[in-house]
Amino acid sequence: MQEYFNAVIISVVIAAIICIVLGPFMIPYLTRLKIGQNIREDGPQRHLAKAGTPTMGGILIITAVMVTVFIMAGSSEKALAAVLVMLAFGGIGFWDDYIKVVLKRSLGLRAREKIGLQLLAGLLFGLLLIYYFHRGTGILIPFSGMELDLGKWYIPFLIIVLIATANSVNLTDGLDGLAAGVTVFTAIALGVISLLLKQYSLAIFCAALCGACIGFLFFNRYPARVFMGDTGSMALGGAIAAVAALTKTELILIIIGGIFVIEALSVILQVISYQATRRRIFLMSPLHHHFELKGWSETKVVKWFWFMAFIFMLLGIIAFLITRMEVG
Repeated sequence: MQEYFNAVIISVVIAAIICIVLGPFMIPYLTRLKIGQNIREDGPQRHLAKAGTPTMGGILIITAVMVTVFIMAGSSEKALAAVLVMLAFGGIGFWDDYIKVVLKRSLGLRAREKIGLQLLAGLLFGLLLIYYFHRGTGILIPFSGMELDLGKWYIPFLIIVLIATANSVNLTDGLDGLAAGVTVFTAIALGVISLLLKQYSLAIFCAALCGACIGFLFFNRYPARVFMGDTGSMALGGAIAAVAALTKTELILIIIGGIFVIEALSVILQVISYQATRRRIFLMSPLHHHFELKGWSETKVVKWFWFMAFIFMLLGIIAFLITRMEVG
């Protein structure tokens, strides 16, 4: 176990260093290409100053994770499967970013195009899990010790998990350092679970994800020099969901990724409330913008959300341990 733990720590360091080293080269390159972020005019006014900040920085995260996994766990099929899912969703995000910032189509990919591509990626991953990895179609029920066999409904369930997670991370990526910081804690929780399940290559993948986000925060923390864009947020969401699927912890991910869940729910509730009553529950959604409009500084919102992500990380690990004891 000690050697695997050491490999995990080394993976965090390698991924962080790759991001930190490549950042000073990639950010000026993105700036020269004029790949700048578009800012919502109906959002908090202080955000308008961020217009033109280079985006698509998620390429840094993806590169760091890929290189680290190939170095530390290159022969592992499960880690490579997680990398492929990350690449698939990151590729969808990259295409969306490219259309928005290079082709100047502000809305990016059409909703049906984006969902269609995500459906395809989820379907292919589901088939890979069942027919290549022989994962089965069961999911762990938190706190019960039971495994629910979804049978033919597992792949539709998996697709929902993948799409929901990717888009929830995307919604969370609205403040400097927010999504990357929250993902650090999510990756730690999934990494600990992978270690406990003796799925060491997945633990290394999670460590690489954690390290890459830490390295990215050197450039993405307030005031951000680069944004991850949909390239990064979609890749992170796909990666997180892939690990949850490979460890059968899709439902525990709801706890681990509590911040992502809350951010997505705030948008859903806002839309439902406005359509039903013409009244808004929040000053603005996602939730982080609500607190900004309440007068909180951007850094205060981010720090509190990071703290809550840390709490959700602990709760998720505890939930897994209780579930495992019940199974045992």
